Amino acid sequence: MNRILIVEDEIDICNLLAINLESEGFRVLKTYNGEDGLKTAQARKPDLIILDLMLPGMDGLKVCKTLKGDGKTKSIPILMLTAKGEEVDRVVGFELGADDYVVKPFSVREVMLRIKAILKRNSGEETGRYWVFQGLKVDAESMACSVDGEDMQLTATEFKLLSHLIQNRGRVLSREHLLDKVWGYEFEGYARTVDTHIRRLRIKLGPYAGFIHTIRGIGYRFTPEEES
Repeated sequence: MNRILIVEDEIDICNLLAINLESEGFRVLKTYNGEDGLKTAQARKPDLIILDLMLPGMDGLKVCKTLKGDGKTKSIPILMLTAKGEEVDRVVGFELGADDYVVKPFSVREVMLRIKAILKRNSGEETGRYWVFQGLKVDAESMACSVDGEDMQLTATEFKLLSHLIQNRGRVLSREHLLDKVWGYEFEGYARTVDTHIRRLRIKLGPYAGFIHTIRGIGYRFTPEEES
């Protein structure tokens, strides 16, 4: 049974999420500020964290940065809750390693879909493939990636995105396709989620960032210069 930590200072929203999560069979932990959320995450190691960005005291971005910078908690997926006007914070959250976001006011059904999709892609279900493209090595079975011999720390979402691009190398994949296949949902207005993750992935791929080509107005294509 998956355990989910909610870090949300609005008690009504926190309780609404908790009730719906429990009805889906999840175990729920609730905290109402950043400091308590961080301590609970470090002590209890939940399977997923629902993290509001606007929190009293320590804000959600600092909580996210602290968790993702700690080897014991960096693999815990984080779903951010943001207000409509916080696009910059969402981008920063992705840069810090958050897995997804939902904008307030939100549909509870959408939140449930996002949570299930995140947990599914963090379950480690992969194809068992191993790829080498020059100095880029990707092992889908162990979810490991290295660039010129140096291990790259990819989030589960980044790894699944890279794996899907590689599996479909040479094909142009639309943002909508990637949302459906990697994130597990299809909603209008979330194309920037794909773009942000592609940008982060390119940074981590370093000299092999050019393997991911932007097809203007459509999406992306993985085309390595040389396949081993």
